[in-house]
Amino acid sequence: MRGWLAMKLTGAAFEEIVIPLDVETTRAAIAEHSPSGLVPTLKNGPRTIWESLSIIEYLAELFPGAGFWPEDPEARAFARSVSAEMHSGFRALRTEMPMNIGATKPGHIHSEDAEADCQRIMQIWRDCLHVFGGGPFLFGPVGAADIMFAPVVTRFETYGVQMDEICRTYAHNVMTWPPVVEWCEAAKAEPWVIEKYESA
Repeated sequence: MRGWLAMKLTGAAFEEIVIPLDVETTRAAIAEHSPSGLVPTLKNGPRTIWESLSIIEYLAELFPGAGFWPEDPEARAFARSVSAEMHSGFRALRTEMPMNIGATKPGHIHSEDAEADCQRIMQIWRDCLHVFGGGPFLFGPVGAADIMFAPVVTRFETYGVQMDEICRTYAHNVMTWPPVVEWCEAAKAEPWVIEKYESA
C-alpha cells in the first residue's frame, strides 16, 4: 500500500504489478521483482528500490514538488522520526492485528503489548497534529508520514480500535483520501481476496 500511495502522491504514471499473497506461487512471484523477497518494490529503468521508506525518499528526490516531507526543518525531522518508528516498530500490533481490508473484527482481543502499540501510535498522531499539522493530515498537507501510517489506519478500522475525536478525525481523513479509497476498493475487488474471505 505504501509504495503505491507514494507513487500516487507524485502524480506520475506507473504500472502496478499485483501479486496475490499467501498462495503457493507468492514467494517465487515476488522474487522475480524484489531482491529482498518482500514488497513493495519500485522499478525505475535499471534501478530497483525496495523498502517503503527508501521508496519514499527516492521519489521525494525525483519529485521535490510532491510534498513528501515538510519544508520546515524541525517538522521534517519529526516527520522522518515518526515515519521511521512506524517502519521499524509496533511488532505486537503487526503480529496480532494483521492488515485485512476485507474484514471487520470489532472487539478483537489482543495483548497488552498490542494495546500499547495502538496507544503510542495515537499519541504520535496527536503530537504531530498539535505541534506541526493542525490537520487535515499529520503535517498539514498529506505527505510521507501519512503514507507510512495509512496501513495502520486500516487496521484500526478493521479491529474497531477506540480513538478519541482527534484521532478519529485523522483516521477519517486518511480513509477518505482518494488514493486510499481507490487502493482499498481495488483490494476488496480482487478475486483471490474475495475467495479467501468467503472461505474463511
